[in-house]
Amino acid sequence: MEELEVIEILSTAYDGDEFPGYENIRLSFSQLETIIRNKRSGWLDALRNQKAVYLITDTSNGKMYVGSATAQYGMLLQRWTNYIDNGHGGNVELKHIVDTKGFDYIKANFQYSVLENYNARMDDNYILSREKWWKDTLCTRQFGYNKN
Repeated sequence: MEELEVIEILSTAYDGDEFPGYENIRLSFSQLETIIRNKRSGWLDALRNQKAVYLITDTSNGKMYVGSATAQYGMLLQRWTNYIDNGHGGNVELKHIVDTKGFDYIKANFQYSVLENYNARMDDNYILSREKWWKDTLCTRQFGYNKN
């Protein structure tokens, strides 16, 4: 057996990376769940008051869903918490996936990222217009999980 040198003993268990900046967010379901359930303060602080256009990718087939987080729906942290809680966040097509393939399918295959982020003062209508632009650009109504 090789010898190992202990350099540091952490005071708490490792529970993921620090917040990398909005442009570098790409999280599996389990990574996002760990951030939310363990109340990772750096992450939660960054997501709590942020509006955004985000992307959910089904890594098993490449299908995508474009969504938005606005003041009406509790900003980015609340939107993503909804997905962790039930897998679909109230979205019709994602709910259909949970109903037909199960919540475990979502947990195994869905990845969450931010396309654009905005501070809390940005007008919700602008966020919604950017969401529409991304849906059109990525063709997520025709080939993905967006129905509207």
